[in-house]
Amino acid sequence: MTSRIGNVAFDCHDVLKLAAFWSAVLGRPLDKGSSELFASIGGADAERPEPAWYFNKVPEAKQAKNRVHLDLVNPDPSAVDELIALGATVVSQHRLGDGSHSWTVLQDPEGNEFCIAVKSFTGWD
Repeated sequence: MTSRIGNVAFDCHDVLKLAAFWSAVLGRPLDKGSSELFASIGGADAERPEPAWYFNKVPEAKQAKNRVHLDLVNPDPSAVDELIALGATVVSQHRLGDGSHSWTVLQDPEGNEFCIAVKSFTGWD
């Protein structure tokens, strides 16, 4: 069986704030009809080449570290600064012992962790 990622879904408190953050990060507009209860990015196209992003309002706050997170790739050295300007906060910075790969761990405006690196990790040589 082969599957593909169709959607990335976030439970969140401030739907429009979080959706606007990820819209800016991805360079993809919010879908028509997005509201304080539910918002989406790319959800109208069933044949979309990239996953849609869904933001659902829930009453409870985030409780713990994400068990799954996103790894973004952007070769621009100012990408971390741009994410901070959009509302992200830096959690930590990491580098493999041999210096072959580095990445920054951040949190979005609701505390969801994600990473960014200048290139995808492709393993150890």
